[in-house]
Amino acid sequence: MQNRRSLDPEQRLLYGANLQPPAGYVFDAAVATTYSLDFETALAVPVSLALFAAEDRDSILSHPLALLEGAERIAGRLVVFTDAGHIQAGVKPHSHYRLCSLLERTVVEVVAPRGGAFHPKMWALRFKPLRPEDPARMRLLILSRNLTRDRSWDIAATLDGVITKQPKAVNRPIADFLRQIPDLATIGVPEGTKALVDELAEDVRRAEWTLPEPFESVSFAVNGFGAKPWFPERRGRLGVVSPFCDDETLSKLADGADEPIFIGRSDEIAKLDGATLDCFSRVAVLDEMAVTEDGEDVDATPFQGLHAKAFVVEIGWDTNITIGSGNATKPALVTGNNVEVFVTLTGKRSRVGSVEEILGEKGFGRLTRPFVRNETAVADAARRAAEARLEQARREICRSGLKLRCERGEPTADGAPVWRVWLVPPGPLPLAGIGVLRVWPITRGEAHERDVLEPLRQGQSADLGGMPLVDITRFLACHLTDETEDVSILFSTGLSMDGLPAGRHAAILRWVIDSKDAFFRYLRLLLSEFGDPFAAALAAQGETGHGAWRAAGDDAPILEQMVRAFCRGGDQLRAIERLIERLETDGADADSIPAEFRALWNTFRIALAAEDASNG
Repeated sequence: MQNRRSLDPEQRLLYGANLQPPAGYVFDAAVATTYSLDFETALAVPVSLALFAAEDRDSILSHPLALLEGAERIAGRLVVFTDAGHIQAGVKPHSHYRLCSLLERTVVEVVAPRGGAFHPKMWALRFKPLRPEDPARMRLLILSRNLTRDRSWDIAATLDGVITKQPKAVNRPIADFLRQIPDLATIGVPEGTKALVDELAEDVRRAEWTLPEPFESVSFAVNGFGAKPWFPERRGRLGVVSPFCDDETLSKLADGADEPIFIGRSDEIAKLDGATLDCFSRVAVLDEMAVTEDGEDVDATPFQGLHAKAFVVEIGWDTNITIGSGNATKPALVTGNNVEVFVTLTGKRSRVGSVEEILGEKGFGRLTRPFVRNETAVADAARRAAEARLEQARREICRSGLKLRCERGEPTADGAPVWRVWLVPPGPLPLAGIGVLRVWPITRGEAHERDVLEPLRQGQSADLGGMPLVDITRFLACHLTDETEDVSILFSTGLSMDGLPAGRHAAILRWVIDSKDAFFRYLRLLLSEFGDPFAAALAAQGETGHGAWRAAGDDAPILEQMVRAFCRGGDQLRAIERLIERLETDGADADSIPAEFRALWNTFRIALAAEDASNG
């Protein structure tokens, strides 16, 4: 939210741009929360944080070396918490899907403590200064958008600030929220995650925010942990933007409000009673003609649909704008069963705008049209019942304690090693009303699916087949089909795995760094400064090697970069040392490390050892 008019649809910013550090700073650490995510976006985020300014997602995904290095650099410094069972899955394996296994160190599935959905969308990012005398900085993003490629209209509030020595009372709801999240994990958290989250929570607690103009104060609220749920003020004019809604919550919102306005989705409003709609002076939906290119992707696909959530309230001379994850629904605002996060920005109405100015024709309202009753058919009861059965089955799969077991299998005819993976239930799972349950490792695609419905109902292990080491993953795609209705859902979930081979990570490295050309290009990434943009260099990648970093022409530049890295303290050289060790494990091909580099590297390895000895 910037200057000009609040919630002005012309004030648009790319998701990736919100994650970029201020001038003079580099990314240090972050924690994010989302209801759902897709693997492609989750893979692109570390690259955006570590290597690029704000490249679009598809450009990032076309560079596997960048995806690998982004995941390597961010490991241990980024954690993303998402609602269990709401990781999106695909039916076909993509070239980067094997890299998704690297996200096992970053993505953590959690469940809401009161049985609802874990629904907050938030980022807390810490940036460290390039100059030692400057203070560390924090950025807090509170959004309505999930970590997906969704093309809907969304809203975000961005707060930047410095980390001070004294805690600020206003930040306590966010800090307390962060500290509680790791305890909600379905299968525990990676090593170091709890310490990272606690550290960032303390930094948020002590952050002093610079408020965006024209706002004068800020407050935060978190629902879903047992306290009285946050609910919008209803003492003056009220405007509500919410894609999902129900009669009870909308009636409560309208009660006591002056000429309330509601903007929602046609298919959701169609489910409401007429009496509920009568409580509002205006009910509107997004105009199908109101689509605008956002410039994020090369195909310039327009925005589609409404996903923004906002509550605008006039109180005296002030206007409050609340942005966050919560819809105008009972679990979000009334019972507090969902975990939701909100930020409220307050300023003088003369500067922020009135409800009518913000949501009317001068503001967001110009993208809307009046809702016409009976314009949208309501889904029949049978379909809604089928959807409910599928959701219950999703919860059983994600929360029942299912595990994976990995065992060494018989090698292939040419002697290649094979590992066999089993899906192991803790006992019989009801999975009531489900007709088909097909699963496959996300690294392999639907062609390797297995129907596991009957084994799971009987409490028996299901054989998921044999696979090479590089394809072993904790992420399982699940495709459920209802027993009676033609309704299905597809999602992915991460399960704990017994017997995960120690060499799996090295196998992924060798799969990406599969040639001399790839090896030298990856060295350049390792020798780069954190946060330095690499779009031009990575664009030179090609299967033929034309214009890429070939060893013959680049020995001298690499030598110069290695000398500079040694003079700066050797951290980048130690990253190369770790790479060499991984590439040499488990019988790696001797060609994985070019011979012309080995002699050069041995010289630097001796120098590093001497440096470590002198410091020790």
